[in-house]
Amino acid sequence: MPRLISRTRRAALLEAVLRGLARLSLPAVHRLGDALGWLLAALPNLPRRLAARNLELCLPELDAAARARLLRASLRETACGMLELGPLWCWPAERQRALVRASQGEAAFAAAVAAGHGVIVLSPHLGAWEVSGQYISSRWPITSLYRPSRLGIDTLVRSGRERLGARLVPTDAGGVRALLAALRRGEVAGILPDQDPGRGNGVFAPFFGVSANTMTLVSRLAQRSRAPVFLACAERLPRGAGFCVHFTPCSPAIGQEPLAESVAALNADVEAAVRRLPAQYLWAYKRFRTRPDGEAKLY
Repeated sequence: MPRLISRTRRAALLEAVLRGLARLSLPAVHRLGDALGWLLAALPNLPRRLAARNLELCLPELDAAARARLLRASLRETACGMLELGPLWCWPAERQRALVRASQGEAAFAAAVAAGHGVIVLSPHLGAWEVSGQYISSRWPITSLYRPSRLGIDTLVRSGRERLGARLVPTDAGGVRALLAALRRGEVAGILPDQDPGRGNGVFAPFFGVSANTMTLVSRLAQRSRAPVFLACAERLPRGAGFCVHFTPCSPAIGQEPLAESVAALNADVEAAVRRLPAQYLWAYKRFRTRPDGEAKLY
C-alpha cells in the first residue's frame, strides 16, 4: 500500500506544527499538552501501553489505583514535553533563557567546572531535557552527542540546540573523542545516560530492580578523564510557569572500576532522580527492550 504522505511532506508538516506552537505562550502550550495527555490516557495507544508496563515493572510497590494516577500524570507530562519543543527550538535565545525560573545545586556544578578538569553532565529522559541542555550551554561550553533526527527535521533540531552555544557531535568514535577532548579542555561533556544502547553495546545493571542494558560510555569517560559527573534535570513547573534546573553530583563510583559496579552506580543515580519526579519521567520509552540471553521479552 502506498504511503499516504511522503517523508518530506510529513517532516514539513511536523515543522509547521512546531513553529505554530512557538506562536503560543508556554502556559497555552502546556494546556494543550494537558488535553493531549488526557486523550493518551483515555484511548488505547502505544505510549499508554508502554508507560503502564514500565510502571508495573519499576514500581510494583504501588497499588493499581496509585499506578493509574501516576500513568495519567506521566502521559500529561509526556504530551507537554512533546508540544513544548516548538517554543524551545524556535523562540529567540533571550526568551528561551527566561523560561528557567530557578536552579538548585548550580553552585556546586559551577565550582566543578571552574576547577578546570572538565565535568560530565548527564540529562536523562526526565523533565525537559532540552531545557537543561540549553541552560548549561548558555553558561558553559558544552559538547554533546547528537543523533540526526529520524523525523526529517534535523535543521530545526540542531538550530534549537546550538543557538545558545552547544557543540553537537555524532554518536560515533569521533564524537566520543570530541567529548574526551572537551573534558581535557576543562569543558562540559553532555550525555543522555538512560538509552538502551542495543545488544552487544552495553552492560546489564539494575534499574528499578530490573536488568537494563546500560551504556558504558559514561563510565569509561569518567574513568579516563577523572572528571566529576553530575545529573541535570529541568523540572517542569505547574501551569506553564517555566522550569527549575536541578544539578546533583553523582556517585564517585561511576568513575571507578570494576565496570559492573560503575554502571550500577550510574543507574542508581538516575533512578534516585526519577523517584524525586516520577511523573516527569519518560515511562513510554522501551528502556528494557534488550534482554539478557535466554530471558523473555518484557514488551
